[in-house]
Parts: sequence; structure tokens; C-alpha cells
Amino acid sequence: MRVFGIAAAVVALDQATKWLVLQLMHRHQSIPLLGDWLQFTFTENPGMAFGIEVGPPGTVAVLAVVATGLVAYYIAQVRGLYWPYRASLAFILGGAIGNIIDRVFYGVWLGYGELFQGRVVDFIHVSLWQGFVPPGVPLIGGSYMELFPIWNVADMAIVCGVVGVLFFHNTFYEAMMAKEQAEAASKQDNASAEPVGTSDVAPADRSAGSSSTEHHRAASPPTPASSSEDRTPGAPDTPSA
Repeated sequence: MRVFGIAAAVVALDQATKWLVLQLMHRHQSIPLLGDWLQFTFTENPGMAFGIEVGPPGTVAVLAVVATGLVAYYIAQVRGLYWPYRASLAFILGGAIGNIIDRVFYGVWLGYGELFQGRVVDFIHVSLWQGFVPPGVPLIGGSYMELFPIWNVADMAIVCGVVGVLFFHNTFYEAMMAKEQAEAASKQDNASAEPVGTSDVAPADRSAGSSSTEHHRAASPPTPASSSEDRTPGAPDTPSA
């Protein structure tokens, strides 16, 4: 449950910051924070990362819902295993759900579209690099470019989650293998502890049969032992060797 608690916290923080942007900023407005390197710029993204669109309207939202469902299912399958790895998955799940809310409902809530036709609200504007691309780079060499991703809390959570999954994957795999080996050893110990060649007769039945035999012996009259008094009168004694 802690995993889903982390995901819920990510969703709550993401939606709260987006609500503030919608209330306090207008589209394409920029508020400098650290010069040109970091600023708040309100934009809306109808597609995937970097505005890439796939198929008719709503396709990206449907694909996002399916992918998020698979992540939730995988988290349920690895419950009880290495905690940092599962926490990283929780960040991915929370970020995915945060952006799904935008894509599924914002079109209706903000009055510009239907269900599954919403646009993701982005506002964290980071200018990573700007300048001329070296001439040796194919296609874009010599041109001026600026890397300025504009993202949101959900995007940041997804990135942090992916980094955590990559970083903790080996330890998680070792923990999973150790758990499987321990379970296999436990099953083998239980199998070796079971008695071999046990009679089909239940213990109660054997006890009952034993009691019946003893009762039968007690009820039977003793066989008289032969003695000198039982011999026929006048019969000569057999001389002993």
C-alpha cells in the first residue's frame, strides 16, 4: 500500500500545481525564476513527449491508459520485494496517472474538447543548452538550436522513476532470485520431512484393530496344559530317556 500512497501523492502534487497555473497564468506566459535558465512558461501539449502526436485525437490518451494499467499490474506482481525499486515504479505510476487526467478530462473540464481529447499542462521551462550545432552533425549541423524542455511535476516524477528503476534493477533482480531460491529450498525441506512408506490404514484404524485383537485374546479360554492327572488310569509311565 505504501507504493500506491507514493503514487497518490505524486498525482495530488501534480494536479495542484497545474490548477495553480491554470488559475494564475495565461497561455504562453513566462515568469523568469533563474534568468533564462529556469522559468515558468504555460504551454499545453496535445501529444506525447516533445509534442509528438500519434493517430487520431484520443489515441495518445488511450495508449497512456493501457501503459499505466500495465505498470500498476507489474507493481502488484512485485509486491514485497526490494522497496527502492518498487518506490521508483510508484513515481512512474503517479506521473503517468497525473498526465492521464489531463488527457482524458481537461478537454471537458476546460471546455475545449471531449473526453480523451485533453491537452497536458506544462509549465516548468528549463533551458538546457542553446547555440550552434557542430557542422559534422548530420542534417542539423551548423544550425542554431535551443534545448528547452517544458514539463510538469508528473513528467519529473516519471523521469526520476525511470532513473531509479535503472539504478536499482540489479539489486532488485538479486533479491528476487534469492526469494525464489529460498522458496524452492523450503518446498524441498517440506517434501523431505514427509514420512515415506506409510501404511494406508489410518492411525485410528490401526489402534482400533489392535484393541480388537487384544480383546479377542482376553475373551478366549486358556488352553489346558497336559499333566499327570489327565492321564488314563493304569497307563504306564513312559520312561524318560
